[in-house]
Amino acid sequence: MAERSRAAVDVADDSGDEPLTAKAEQTTADGATQTREQDTAAADEDAEKTDGPKSPASSTPPELHSGHKLARRYRLEECVTRLDGFSSWRAVDEKLRRAVGVHLLPADHPRGRSVLAAARSSALLGDPRFVQVLDAVEENDLVYVVHEWLPDATELTALLAAGPLEVHEAYQLVHQVSQAMAAAHREGLAHLRLTPSAVLRTSTGQWRIRGLAVNAALRGITSDTPQRTDTEAIGALLYAALTQRWPYEDDAYGLSGLPKDIGLIAPDQVRAGVHRGLSELAMRALVNDGATASRQEPPCTTTEDLVKAVGEMPRIRPPEPTFTPPPEYQRTTYQQGTYGRPAARPGVPQPMPPVPPPPLQSRTGKALKWAVSALLIVALGLGSWQLADALMDHGNSGDSSTSGDAGGDEKGRPKPTKPLTIEDAREYVAEGSPQAPGDVAKTYDGDSSTSWRTKTYKGGPNLAPYKSGVGIVYDLGSAKDVSAATIGLQYGGDHTSVSLYAADSLSPSTSVDSMKSIGSGTTSGTTLKINAGKPVNTRYVLVWLTALPKSGSDGYYGAGYKQALTDVKFSG
Repeated sequence: MAERSRAAVDVADDSGDEPLTAKAEQTTADGATQTREQDTAAADEDAEKTDGPKSPASSTPPELHSGHKLARRYRLEECVTRLDGFSSWRAVDEKLRRAVGVHLLPADHPRGRSVLAAARSSALLGDPRFVQVLDAVEENDLVYVVHEWLPDATELTALLAAGPLEVHEAYQLVHQVSQAMAAAHREGLAHLRLTPSAVLRTSTGQWRIRGLAVNAALRGITSDTPQRTDTEAIGALLYAALTQRWPYEDDAYGLSGLPKDIGLIAPDQVRAGVHRGLSELAMRALVNDGATASRQEPPCTTTEDLVKAVGEMPRIRPPEPTFTPPPEYQRTTYQQGTYGRPAARPGVPQPMPPVPPPPLQSRTGKALKWAVSALLIVALGLGSWQLADALMDHGNSGDSSTSGDAGGDEKGRPKPTKPLTIEDAREYVAEGSPQAPGDVAKTYDGDSSTSWRTKTYKGGPNLAPYKSGVGIVYDLGSAKDVSAATIGLQYGGDHTSVSLYAADSLSPSTSVDSMKSIGSGTTSGTTLKINAGKPVNTRYVLVWLTALPKSGSDGYYGAGYKQALTDVKFSG
């Protein structure tokens, strides 16, 4: 019979009675010390792309496919990582009807036991700042670990692809991640693979960490000083958030490394305008690898030191929302009381305003009132009669023009629109990894042979619930009335759905649900025309794809649900 082990039931390893929390470091105790990885291979757990062969491991991974079920409950959907004898999948928990992530490896894999032990100890932590382990099972010659899947969260890798983080977000990153890792270290757990792909920002602005102990166990990563290794990794994350550069010589995680032969330099020397306090904090955490702090503060060798250093910094507040003051109120001669008077100054007596004369109370005054009232009534009557006469004349002239000329603008046709120039564009990543951020300019270069492509998806046409959509934000240079869009598509078929939204910038600060809708459309062809019910005045327009057609293999791109934008044009 298969042996089925649950994290909530079996806490101790079969080989002894020592608690699993005390064995957290033993999950990475075999092999040489490894404090960081510079390998940029696609080993990140939530990558969308599945193309590319991986090097074989000593234990052959099980041959599984989409649609395979584990424990009659977890249906595998898409393989996101296949590396070193294990594979990672996006799956569906059919019992609870939710998306989950699954790591799979053979039961006889040399790291199978350590992966189970790491998953059990991580599940027992129960800290909501970490992506939770839901199940750890050994069954039918397989070892698999089930964890949460966060469709509304975005990897730090995708955020940094758009540029450095704003100073308040960088502060929240180091503040929340250092506190979470300090709590894990107090329980005897370490991460050892704290990379930009392991840190996620949710739609509410909270930072969460995935792969605690498990990611390192899957790859056999160990360290003699796990707390120091994690502290340096947090320093590297802060450095990348401030500069959009990786603090080592080699390129990694989509970021350029530092110039050769100059060593580690402070973030405020790499990029202008970096917050001085955060720059020094990053150097104090990275001092473990031979860097020198810019001032005399001691290095942060543990996460507790890092939490204390963050707490001693002046709190960085979020940026103030932009507010346009209303126009100054114009006083009129009809104001009474204190509104029409100058502001009083202490100690200075204010003159009394003159008392207005009483209204006319005599017989002459009453007659004058009645005369004015009668004149107003006569004026209103004459004005109403003239307005009605003008409307009747306009209706007669409209009828005659219609009978004489059937194609004039008098029939109520909309005014002709003119094309709007696109100044800039940037890919919008709501969750997960980007599609092809380097190709967005090909959608408005006037060449229909070039395009921006989405990744190839196994399920479709709708991207939900695993991904809300993909798209590009276009900059029109200034606020303009947008009334229509023409979108060229590379693939036809059932079906492509596109929506237009008014965004607040090239990197929108709000979710798609909070943006103002301009229009939407669906097509099975290669051209989609979207007309707005009413022109919307905006500078930034988001073209948002929520459904993709199924297409066959074409060269490098495999068969599946995919789409490519060739020409995007706006008019208004």
